[in-house]
Amino acid sequence: MGRQVAIISAGFSEHASKRSDVNMAELVNEAVNDCLKKVPSLSIKDIDAYVNGNMPAFEGANLPELWMTDWLGARNKPLIRVTTGGTTGGSVGIAGYYSVAAGLPGIDTVLAVAFEQQSQGDTSIGLSSVALGEISVLNTLGLPYEYLTRLMSAGGAIGLASYQAANYMNKSKIREEDLARVVVQNRRNAAKTWWSHLKMPNLTIEEVLDTPYISYPLRYGMVCPASDGACAVLFTTEEKAKDLCDTPVYVNGVASVAHESVIIGYDASGSAQLDPSEQLGAMKSSEIAYNQAGISFPRKEIDYAEVYSPFPNQELMWVEKLGLFEENTAPEMYENEVTSLNGELPICCSGGVNATNAIGASALERPAVAALQIMGKASNQVPKTVHTAIGHGWGGMLNLCTMMVLSDQQQRKWR
Repeated sequence: MGRQVAIISAGFSEHASKRSDVNMAELVNEAVNDCLKKVPSLSIKDIDAYVNGNMPAFEGANLPELWMTDWLGARNKPLIRVTTGGTTGGSVGIAGYYSVAAGLPGIDTVLAVAFEQQSQGDTSIGLSSVALGEISVLNTLGLPYEYLTRLMSAGGAIGLASYQAANYMNKSKIREEDLARVVVQNRRNAAKTWWSHLKMPNLTIEEVLDTPYISYPLRYGMVCPASDGACAVLFTTEEKAKDLCDTPVYVNGVASVAHESVIIGYDASGSAQLDPSEQLGAMKSSEIAYNQAGISFPRKEIDYAEVYSPFPNQELMWVEKLGLFEENTAPEMYENEVTSLNGELPICCSGGVNATNAIGASALERPAVAALQIMGKASNQVPKTVHTAIGHGWGGMLNLCTMMVLSDQQQRKWR
């Protein structure tokens, strides 16, 4: 059993490579204030509980939620901390949803806040700290360190993504120009989004292709930035949402799926290694969320999508794996502008993760933007009416996906 949950607001801080004008608590407070100002009849005192998350190893600042309590408005209120790698923001959003849906006494309105201030630390060292922990565990199971270091020498996120991109390109028979086209669309969209990081209104495919390779087939001009930024999303009950918001956005489906471990397995085998573009987690999470929301034909029933794609091959891959387009047809859809702001199915009109990547916040920003598109309040608002939208997250190393299906109507009634 549970309650119907709605989003009534979402807010952002300004994102940049280095927000040296604010500390971490002040950065988070920007997003909280931007979220609350859109709901003038509700104050910070009316929030019953909080969900908070980031990747603390990336900044080297442990338990930040404890020393930024006042900046969140969370003093003497329940607070949950969530960290799940790249999907941290998506998991924060889902935890916020369940905190309201659970019907816990006195908890009707929950603020979910996710952030990252990567300029305060070193993301690569942070990733290494996770890898070293996994190496230590596997070593106790009998695998020698020499063997494990070979398994984990993919070169971080860009190394893994390049394997993924090469596999996808081989299957779909696309060219580098198709990857560059996705980048151009995103960064031109970001130029119309006030809080985004890489704003490039005049970027061309040729300019992207003129940048050097980092790891084939991904070039420097194709990869996401490291951003400082924060996002806040306000969840409440169906009844309160109608009083607080002109267009409540109902959460009709949520899912979080990791289909297998990337490392543990027989000789590190499995689909994540054999075909890193297969992404069973994306397909299963969308299946679960769509079933909850009563969606049978996503291509026809979904009006807008925000997908988590730090690299352009992933955006092409996700829109296929999530059922928005048939396999190997996404490049054609981008070339024909089906996914543009004025297209039939707009994708990532915020600029997406390819233009703005405050890692802890990125997967929360996807449903946040999707909700604002339904409300008609997004920074780069699509011209058509958006009734149903999705927010997708990706993380772990290759295999963990979160999904949230949002609508202006309650497609599902809890019983």
